Amino acid sequence: MNRPVLLLEAAGPESGHLTRTAAASGHPVHTVTTTEALTGYSPALRGLLTGTLTTDLGNPQQALAETVAYARRINAAAVLTTNEYLTPLAAHTCALLDLPGNEPVRAHAARDKAAMADAFTTAGVTAPRTHTIATPAMLRTRFLRPGMRLPVIVKPADAAGSQGVTVLARLHDADTAWQTAHTAPGMYAATVGRTVLLQQYIPGREYSVESFTQHGRTTHLAITTKTTTRGPHRVELAHSLPTQLPPALEQAIHREVARAVRAVGIRNGASHTEVIVTPIGRPYVIETAARIGAGHIGELLHHALGINPWTALLDIALGRPARLTPARRHHATVRFLTSPAAGRLTAVTGLPRPGPDIPLVRLRARPGDAVGPAHTNAGRLGCFIVVSPDARTTQARVAQLLDDIDIHVEPQPA
Repeated sequence: MNRPVLLLEAAGPESGHLTRTAAASGHPVHTVTTTEALTGYSPALRGLLTGTLTTDLGNPQQALAETVAYARRINAAAVLTTNEYLTPLAAHTCALLDLPGNEPVRAHAARDKAAMADAFTTAGVTAPRTHTIATPAMLRTRFLRPGMRLPVIVKPADAAGSQGVTVLARLHDADTAWQTAHTAPGMYAATVGRTVLLQQYIPGREYSVESFTQHGRTTHLAITTKTTTRGPHRVELAHSLPTQLPPALEQAIHREVARAVRAVGIRNGASHTEVIVTPIGRPYVIETAARIGAGHIGELLHHALGINPWTALLDIALGRPARLTPARRHHATVRFLTSPAAGRLTAVTGLPRPGPDIPLVRLRARPGDAVGPAHTNAGRLGCFIVVSPDARTTQARVAQLLDDIDIHVEPQPA
């Protein structure tokens, strides 16, 4: 029998794929989680797990000691995670066990955006100017300095999924933006009292770059076009890949992303790097995470390019050569559903049936749930994926399906 694999947190779509992949490959799968999170594991997920360690993931020293001890006890062949909050724990655990992982000294910079900004500056990555803002008053006085213009980005240093992020367009809203970032919800201990960042707003087109690194060598699999809402809270409405860009621009994006990946110590595993390209064609790296892209991006890679990203993650963690050559050249889009109004969801009608060209239809919200316009990615109601041979056909099919879907919301009295 193959040696066990230890997954830091098995909950979530990406972790679920990884758990099923490892189990199907004959590896006993163990997980590290919290007592609270374990209660939410489905019977199907529990059935795939050979063992579970519950620990306080909000206490880094305790979690590291207990995770390392557990990994040694089960003779783990690999330790990995798809959870952004746990990437430093994974890096430190792998280093202590002499397993393939990321650089532990710099792992914090792939998680904390303040440390990331410093690492980008040192490495010469083209990135927005970023400042730490201790108080709302300090946020207001920043606008008096030369070169600072509205809008700006106010965000927490260590959140994820657009939690606590505001595009601040009016000085009048500065206190609210700071407070939103300071108290943004998060996982484990990262819930209140956060470091708040003020970041230069970069106008342009939003993309992400999906990459895998093994032994320090990075392969860029695809550039993803991102569609987001407008206004103060930017929620991702769609991901589409692969994006075809002029070769010179694509090379410039890849150069900046490679610098960013090195800057935060990613040596073994996936990375998801957010990039904005200005109207004059200059790419800025906004941030990079030492994990596979969320929002079903892994499934887009699989359906569009024929690359199994979860097998690749497992191979890299086990020290085996990862297969990253595309087996096909299709196009895939995930389109998210959001509520048109605040109230109580009564029904969602017109959803498509899953099939070869629609491999995923997922509805997270249920009739009776309180819903409202999404302010973060967590506020989305569901999604569907469309796959076709080219981008034009994919987008036409997505538009057609959206026209058929009706989201019924009963307004609630104030």
